[in-house]
Amino acid sequence: METFDSVSRMRTAAARLRSEKGVVSLVPTMGALHPGHEALIGAAKSAGGAVVVSVFVNPLSFGSNENFAGYPRSAEADIALCERLGVDAVFIPQTLEIYPKGYSTYVSEEGVSKPLCGVSRPTHFRGVTTFITKLINIVGPARIFLGQKDVQHVAVVRKVIADLNYDVEITVVPTVRETDGMAVSVRNRDLTSTQRREALAIHHALVKAKEMVDSGVRSTDRLVAEVTHILGKNNRVRVIYASVVDPGTMEAIREVEPGKALLCIAAWVDEIRLTDNVVL
Repeated sequence: METFDSVSRMRTAAARLRSEKGVVSLVPTMGALHPGHEALIGAAKSAGGAVVVSVFVNPLSFGSNENFAGYPRSAEADIALCERLGVDAVFIPQTLEIYPKGYSTYVSEEGVSKPLCGVSRPTHFRGVTTFITKLINIVGPARIFLGQKDVQHVAVVRKVIADLNYDVEITVVPTVRETDGMAVSVRNRDLTSTQRREALAIHHALVKAKEMVDSGVRSTDRLVAEVTHILGKNNRVRVIYASVVDPGTMEAIREVEPGKALLCIAAWVDEIRLTDNVVL
């Protein structure tokens, strides 16, 4: 496995990998790798060709009141994990390599990024779309592997790829969950035992909503009311949003067509922000 911290060396290596292995698959991450990332890498390996993992805490993804400096970083452990999993190359640049002094060019998606997380984090997706566009240009992947847990990211990246005519396929890997059903997240390690117990209400709400749809409920108002009730029984949980949306546009819908709707939840558990979703 090779590790690169410069754009030019990563671009050269990616071209060589395409020549040697036919295609390159990209797994973009912000590091602090966990079993969810392992599932992405495993799926990319199974697809064949070369696998490149990017490890970059993107400052543009953080708002002015969000803790960029405090985001967990574990570069050595991340590299070791990638090597163990058979990754071909890790791209782990410093911030100034990606956004050098005087940088002033951004990619902004103006539709799918606006609902849900786009309301409470209005600059977040501009950071996501700018960096993923740069990654596509640097690595030249045929496939990008993303997790279902970050479903709005998936929808936004799909839209960017379609709108900018990139010849890149998106593969979505199912959410990895812990034994109690909680979605694996880098933030889980920050939860106390009490916070974690209350945070499980998010998973319980998703399960209940899916059960309601399976029993014939189609009204999204009823589903959101029940989800809000479940979350509201926990003192540490503050709902940011709970919405049933179209998976392509992320816009709220009034009635569920089974298998073609998403319930998305974001909530604060004290100062820790968590998200999750389920296909209804």
